[in-house]
Amino acid sequence: MSRSDADSETAADTQSDTADAARTAVDDAIAAFSAGEPVLIHDFADREGETDIVYPATAVDADAVSRLRNDAGGLICVALSDRVSETFGLPFLQEAITHPTTGDHTLAYDERSSFSLTVNHRDTFTGITDIDRALTISELGAAATAANTDPTYDREDFAATFRSPGHVHLLRAAPGLLADRVGHTELGIALAAAADCPPAVVVCEMLDDETGGARSPGDAAEYADRHGLVYVEGAALLDRLT
Repeated sequence: MSRSDADSETAADTQSDTADAARTAVDDAIAAFSAGEPVLIHDFADREGETDIVYPATAVDADAVSRLRNDAGGLICVALSDRVSETFGLPFLQEAITHPTTGDHTLAYDERSSFSLTVNHRDTFTGITDIDRALTISELGAAATAANTDPTYDREDFAATFRSPGHVHLLRAAPGLLADRVGHTELGIALAAAADCPPAVVVCEMLDDETGGARSPGDAAEYADRHGLVYVEGAALLDRLT
């Protein structure tokens, strides 16, 4: 075998190993999500370049909110599928308010924001404590389940349970999901669908205390390894779930 042939074979083996590792990571992420465990998802280096801790909304308790606050540090949001958002009557925030700040909403990493309303569950007090936010988030998961299974559930049912403004930010996924947009909102909802979870997931960016920026993918993967969690690349999810 010539040296060039050997190099080609080595490169092919490396590519195969990388592909196998990506498939394993996606399988592990689906299994973890199905079991109610968080998954770390890095989107894309040429997009936000951030890793989010992502939970099924129905699995969130006060300890999970504490982890998101302390170990992630970004904005704690609940992403909802387009269908559920439509049932809840949720607008895209930039389209719902008329103010000069929304006139030019150019983003460096995307065409638009997925932000919708902020809400609290009506049984919360201030809405900001770990206990209060856990109640709001878990009940959003329950409401998403109801909206998906009960044809009579509507925006009035949603309003009877939640009030706005509140302390949990809602994100509305693109109608075509990953075919339309590849943000953490859509990656999380696609993972939930693959794991047979309700179409409501919590996403929170992992920040770096030392640099003041986003935590690097390497550091995020090390965090996942230390805590027995799954780290997966958005590209692997996109390849598998579309």
